[in-house]
Amino acid sequence: MGLSEDLERVALQERELQLARMDEQMAWEIGLRLRTMAEERGLAIVVDVRRFGQPLFYTALKGTTPDNVSWVHRKSNVVARFHRSSYGVGLTMTQKNSSLEANGLPINEYASHGGSFPLTVKGAGIVGSVTVSGLPQRADHELVVEALCGILDRDYAELKLGPE
Repeated sequence: MGLSEDLERVALQERELQLARMDEQMAWEIGLRLRTMAEERGLAIVVDVRRFGQPLFYTALKGTTPDNVSWVHRKSNVVARFHRSSYGVGLTMTQKNSSLEANGLPINEYASHGGSFPLTVKGAGIVGSVTVSGLPQRADHELVVEALCGILDRDYAELKLGPE
């Protein structure tokens, strides 16, 4: 799948994966689903679910490092700034032959790598993010999408990215 197709698919994911609510219970459900998926698959990831300005769920599985914490922070800052998934922002930057740094954003605070996804509430807009760090960026992104599909009872096969 090419860059344009991935961008279209990510935009579809961002439009379609909307929550009815985003509260502490929903954060727990999203975070726990991701943690359970990671444990079942033997993945070493960090999971962060937050409303902007308020962490609601955090877990680090065996094999993660402080670097993963930094990646979570930087990727979730991209979602807060652009109201798009960090992967979508990164793909857009690649398409435009640009970077966050070229747009004046410091790399110690922002990372346009996949793994952070906007939490959109129907009728309210984007209120937070769910972020995964520990896998290659496309896999981080897709793990979040798969978990949100499960929470929303959506068919992941209809929304997942195509083959690389």
